[in-house]
Amino acid sequence: MKAPEVLTLTPSQAHWPRQLNERLTITAPTQLWLIGNPEILNKRKIGLFCSARCPEDAIVNAHDAARKLSEEESTVVSGFHSPVENECLRILLRGKQPVIICLARALVKIRIPAAWRQALESRRLLLLSRFEKSRRADKETARRRNELVAALSDEVFIIHAEPGGGIERISQLIDRWNVPRSEFA
Repeated sequence: MKAPEVLTLTPSQAHWPRQLNERLTITAPTQLWLIGNPEILNKRKIGLFCSARCPEDAIVNAHDAARKLSEEESTVVSGFHSPVENECLRILLRGKQPVIICLARALVKIRIPAAWRQALESRRLLLLSRFEKSRRADKETARRRNELVAALSDEVFIIHAEPGGGIERISQLIDRWNVPRSEFA
């Protein structure tokens, strides 16, 4: 696969998600960078979150939920960074539904994993970043990435939020924004 083209999206363009400005207000990005099909942004999106540390029963529920999401062909948006989120991505990429992967780093010089290529070529995968130059993910870029995922979501599914962790803070933000929660038990 040749190097993918990184596109930019601004608030004046048709595919710009309006809820970013409403929810993030002064911290909303003024530009997004993307690889893939921007039309996916116009679909109803379920945000997926899970802390890096996760109890065994939540992992089993996450696998079941990913299969259900795949069968329903729901558009799923996540950072897909924690081990459980990453496993959910593996399941979702075998399905047919659109997926949005939000990265905590810039898209320049990204190597597209082989597991993502078919979904990207079939226009059901969108890689999205709010970062122009950040080459490495860190706690701050991960926090801002998770805020972007939450702001993009029409509803959210939180597999597990470790007390005092980043996903718990995102959960509180989601509650302030009155974003509905999904249950896939």
